[in-house]
Amino acid sequence: MLLKSCCIYSVGVVSVLLLISGISLVLSNVFPRLLQLVVEKEVVLKNGTEAFEAWENPPAPIYMQFYFFNLTNPLEVLDGDKPAVVEIGPYTYREYRPMEQVDFQENGTKVAAVNMKTYIFQRNMSRGPESELIRTVNIPAVTVMEKFKDHSFMANIISSYMSGTGVGLFTTHTVGELLWGYEDGLLTTLKTLQPDLDDVFGLFYKSNASNDGEYVFFTGQQNYKDFARVDTWNGESTLSWWTSDECNMINGTNGASFHPVITKNETLYMFASDLCRSLYTLYEKDVTVKGIPGYRFSPPSEVFANKTVNPANAGFCVPADNCLGSGVLNVSPCKQGAPIIMSSPHFYQADETYIQGVFGMRPQKEEHQTAIDINPLTGIILQAAKRLQVNVFVEKIPTFSQTGNVGTVTFPVVYLNESIVIDDASALKLQKILVEQNVVVNIPFMFIGLGIILGGVFMFLMCRQKVPVSTVAERQPLLSS
Repeated sequence: MLLKSCCIYSVGVVSVLLLISGISLVLSNVFPRLLQLVVEKEVVLKNGTEAFEAWENPPAPIYMQFYFFNLTNPLEVLDGDKPAVVEIGPYTYREYRPMEQVDFQENGTKVAAVNMKTYIFQRNMSRGPESELIRTVNIPAVTVMEKFKDHSFMANIISSYMSGTGVGLFTTHTVGELLWGYEDGLLTTLKTLQPDLDDVFGLFYKSNASNDGEYVFFTGQQNYKDFARVDTWNGESTLSWWTSDECNMINGTNGASFHPVITKNETLYMFASDLCRSLYTLYEKDVTVKGIPGYRFSPPSEVFANKTVNPANAGFCVPADNCLGSGVLNVSPCKQGAPIIMSSPHFYQADETYIQGVFGMRPQKEEHQTAIDINPLTGIILQAAKRLQVNVFVEKIPTFSQTGNVGTVTFPVVYLNESIVIDDASALKLQKILVEQNVVVNIPFMFIGLGIILGGVFMFLMCRQKVPVSTVAERQPLLSS
């Protein structure tokens, strides 16, 4: 009987100990933190690790889609009417972007590499072939006219040549030519005066089977938050195009990788060489991609806001007193002086004047927002869409009759959607990691659950032990009689 009581009370003691241990572990957050420490240590750019292999050669397919804006009323525009455009696309390319010339530096704390990009046309995922014609603004001509508009002698000579050869404000070329390059007659003529001038023009000329320069990244060996963060680009730790130190900073990763253990209140920075600047994203909402939980981060409107809305953007006014409206960025300083204005597609998040300045603009968040879905534990990108629009600043230039009576307008040429979705094999690996995470994180709750069960068993045994005693006491008078 004594042994039985000891066993019962032992169950009670174990129950209490399990409850106390479980509750203490939950409150102290030991297991989640232990898991995070393991991940922080494992996610490093180092030979032999899965993180390095995915960084060096992304396993998920990447697609680049181009949507052109075909001009439908060129003559009316020259008379001062608003441009009317029709979106045509997508023209889709499979993008391959391995890291090459990889060189570890400073005892493995940094790694240098170039990000080679190759684009292969996907006819089955495109609206039509690369040979389809698009009418748009003549960017080489606009660039030349802007460059010489204040030099009347050269302007008159160039204008006469353009009139004699039929070069105008608008031009028609194939999709392939506009993207990857064509020999421009005006540039060829000017090359006789300026031999170092390239007479081939293309929106992404020299971008195929090429790279955007040498990067040096932190590996994350010393600090997990430095994983894949850019240290220098083309040997420089800052940019030189903008008018403030803040705007010239190179911040964050190149957008292809992020550090593990991400929280909702974090600001994720990235450097975009095609935008010639760094930008940041903020948490927007929880998402699920292929059954994997993630956080969606996207750039807030303040990133491209005018300096009156966001004073930190004053440095992007080039020259210093030439500030555009919100939602657009003048990148001419880093585009050889070409009057290129970058924005989100259809001027999403831009001032209404840009949207109303062109017939055919229909900004929609779902289609035109840049967004990145990231698994918060590992930092792995589940899904991403980088969306940018190339525009050209067009205005009437009195010294060039080719501009007619055109109104001042930010003319949309093309927008791109560079997208990626985690592949099935990587998703399966990540799901296994998350299952293990759930098991580890729920160990304290298992303790609590087991403690509750044993507590119930203890109560049951205690009640059952008392029942026979009371029953015997009730029957004793009957036996004595």
